[in-house]
Amino acid sequence: MGRDVPAVSFSLEDRRRYRDKVRRSLDVLAQMLRESRFEFERPQVGLEIELNLVDSRGEPAMKNAEVLDAIADPEWATELGQFNIEINIPPQELSGDGTRLLEESIRGRLNHAQERAARVDGHLMLVGILPTLKEGDVDEAALSANPRYKMLNEQIFAARGEDLHIMIDGVDRLDVYADSITPEAACTSVQLHLQVSPSQFADHWNAAQAIAGPQVAVAANSPFLFGKELWRETRISLFEQATDTRPEELKAQGVRPRVWFGERWITSVFDLFEENVRYFPALLPICEEEDPREVLDGGGTPALHELTLHNGTVYRWNRPVYAVVDGVPHLRVENRVLPAGPTVADIAANAAFYYGLMRVLPTAERPVWTRMSFAAAEDNLRNAARHGLDAHLYWPGLGEVPATELILRRLLPLAHQGLELWGVDQRERDRLLGVIERRCVTGRTGATWQVEAAHSLGGGHEGLRKMTMRYLEHMHTNEPVHLWDV
Repeated sequence: MGRDVPAVSFSLEDRRRYRDKVRRSLDVLAQMLRESRFEFERPQVGLEIELNLVDSRGEPAMKNAEVLDAIADPEWATELGQFNIEINIPPQELSGDGTRLLEESIRGRLNHAQERAARVDGHLMLVGILPTLKEGDVDEAALSANPRYKMLNEQIFAARGEDLHIMIDGVDRLDVYADSITPEAACTSVQLHLQVSPSQFADHWNAAQAIAGPQVAVAANSPFLFGKELWRETRISLFEQATDTRPEELKAQGVRPRVWFGERWITSVFDLFEENVRYFPALLPICEEEDPREVLDGGGTPALHELTLHNGTVYRWNRPVYAVVDGVPHLRVENRVLPAGPTVADIAANAAFYYGLMRVLPTAERPVWTRMSFAAAEDNLRNAARHGLDAHLYWPGLGEVPATELILRRLLPLAHQGLELWGVDQRERDRLLGVIERRCVTGRTGATWQVEAAHSLGGGHEGLRKMTMRYLEHMHTNEPVHLWDV
């Protein structure tokens, strides 16, 4: 959600007032879009990284409050579980050696944080799902102390009226129940932000949806959950189920899930905010004093508090973001499909692949989304999450092909072209996209390395723990995962 909320209970009047404010904010957003009141002349990129905390043995460390106190930096914040923290990297431009500077900036921040965290026996780990996490580690007691998490937990279970049922069929089978949303905290991701103009937003969002499958296939890093080997990117299925407000009857009626790929290509950013209001009841009906209509009519820029809070409780894999900086509004596409890790170098490569594609696909003469169904894009994401680089994905002009073939033959050349248009130095383009290429050639992602290493170390929880310790050693070298020995 990215925003603290007070600990309160909600009345029927609170919900009615919130619904009115959200709809008024939607009308104001529509007017702002018509009048082009947005900043987009200097598009920037930014990212958020969620991390796990482990102790000196590689087991979950329930001490994010202590670690954050030790780090003492406002760029760092809590996440849902006490074994999670998050860092927000300031936005910047990519041109020249911007990608190298971005990577160095991330490494510097993480190294500083690790040095501070170690003082309280906390160690930072970049991974999609912590391999040593056990079912007993994610009960309600593991929620972070911030009141917004407790409130979100209460509202989701009030809507469901029953325990969460998490069932994932992979190499092994997981079938468990949970009485809190804390299993969601197992999902740690990298969120890539791209600022775009209102007129170009739909094309960028559509393009991001189209490449979600290939992104996940080449970056998969979440093969284990609660000691079981499941999907290559188990995080996708877990996140969908761990925040589901629907009991089985509402699922059967076709009620849409709050973790949502969507159901159609869009023609405007307004489509997404309008869908949020039309399909999803409020989870946190908290109203601010601002009247967005009065602010806009007075020549100001409304924050649209209620609309953005509501948007933060609809978990799209590519989410629209409205924000105001220095009194000027802007729009961003927030790409949420990628797991954290395995190294900063791998994160930088994943970002370069995404940003390169997002520079060329939205402006193509025959855009990819005009030549493939929305359902095919969603199927690609599902297949990539389940099988990683072994997945077969659909792409216009190629049909259904191995993920490695799609990436090597079609997408990497486009990503190179896009980074060149961004003005990224050739040496940096070759270095970062070379990581993506080598993953495809070797078949080695974070997920495949984890599986091979865990099996070689004897399996079971002890094998996962030893693998986690070896993973941490490799992570600190910052060598991309395709170079790791098992």
